[in-house]
Amino acid sequence: MNRRTRRAAAFAAVSLLALAAPLLGPATPAPFAAVAVLAAFAVREGRLFELFARPGDRRDRRLNGLAGFALGATGLAVFASIPAVSLSPSVFAAAVLIVGVGNLGTQASREYTDEGFLHATGFVLLGSLGGLLALVVVSAGAGEAVRLPAFVFLATSGALAAALLRSVLLEQDDPVVMVSVGLLCWLFAALVGDVTLARIGVALAVTAALGYVSYALGTASVAGMLTGVLLGLVTIVLGGFGWFAALIAFYAVGGLASKFRFEEKAERGVAQENEGARGTGNVLANSAVALVAVVGYAATDHAAMPADPFVFAFAGAVATAMADTLSSEIGGLFDNPRLVTTLERVPPGTDGAITLQGELAGIAGAGLVGALAAIGMPVGDPLVGGGVVVGAGFAGMTVDSLLGALVEGDRIGNQTVNFLATLSGALVAVALAFGVMLS
Repeated sequence: MNRRTRRAAAFAAVSLLALAAPLLGPATPAPFAAVAVLAAFAVREGRLFELFARPGDRRDRRLNGLAGFALGATGLAVFASIPAVSLSPSVFAAAVLIVGVGNLGTQASREYTDEGFLHATGFVLLGSLGGLLALVVVSAGAGEAVRLPAFVFLATSGALAAALLRSVLLEQDDPVVMVSVGLLCWLFAALVGDVTLARIGVALAVTAALGYVSYALGTASVAGMLTGVLLGLVTIVLGGFGWFAALIAFYAVGGLASKFRFEEKAERGVAQENEGARGTGNVLANSAVALVAVVGYAATDHAAMPADPFVFAFAGAVATAMADTLSSEIGGLFDNPRLVTTLERVPPGTDGAITLQGELAGIAGAGLVGALAAIGMPVGDPLVGGGVVVGAGFAGMTVDSLLGALVEGDRIGNQTVNFLATLSGALVAVALAFGVMLS
């Protein structure tokens, strides 16, 4: 076991203090606060210092990494120990163990391989197990119901989110990761209902398999794969398999379209960057609106809100993302593109340029999402609901082209334009749906 793995194991051992939450009650923050004080002011040398020290800690002669880790846990513990706050001790403990034990998984895998995919896999596997252990032990210790299916979802989604943050942040950012995961699990714990273990099992198997395939085919980076798996899992649990079918159709078809005749598109200057592998920014730009919609849909079970707007917003956003992706990836292979605002001929790759072939491909993509929504989502009359989704996808695709021609450039990038386009598609879908209902 190398030094990094020993250090990660020591941090994981400290995270186990969170399991004492049922016994400590209001004093739950105390152990982590004590660790933070000792790390920052007392332990300056010796074996204990060397066990926990990160490279920068030796320069400062202070265990900054351990102090930050413990302070992050202390902050979450304060929320979990206040009766008026609904953050449960089990969710607090899960967040702490997901980060502490997950980091051990990453470091252990680094002893055997330099493959980033396996590092992320190690984090997710051990982090999920640590989070699940915390949820079960703390809930049982507090006399609360042990909801195993919901706990598996919370632990896995938290570990995926933590691994994703880990991939874009630094090692010393443990407090940011821990607090973010705690808040996310807090939200999901309030929204997840009576979900079966079979549904969770199928969701995990399907999303993990598709995530691996997307990475193996080069259609997603490690961070993009983690983002897609997390969004897919959340969509299945909070929405349903019909919602997931529409979302995964976009990921699969859009990813393959990015790879289609990639060398030719690269020569023309219209190829997707990073050799067609979509990263976190690209995935979120195209899927953030859909994620908010499915979370909003789940929230309607707990609040007096209509569910239909969230259903159509989700489908409209996904249809827009599909239509825009196919329009760009297919249209970029053809000559004589025209600027959407003036219809003047422009060079291939010009922002806001469209081709007839690209527009037809985009409409076909929106049609696919519309058909899947009509089959698997509660959109009312299948023909009418599916038509609304197709219309929204076309409208969002057009908005993307208009924004590309009018505002995209140094100050507003492609990812921002994609987000605004999917938001437009979602709003158009809701407006069309209500217009149809009122007519």
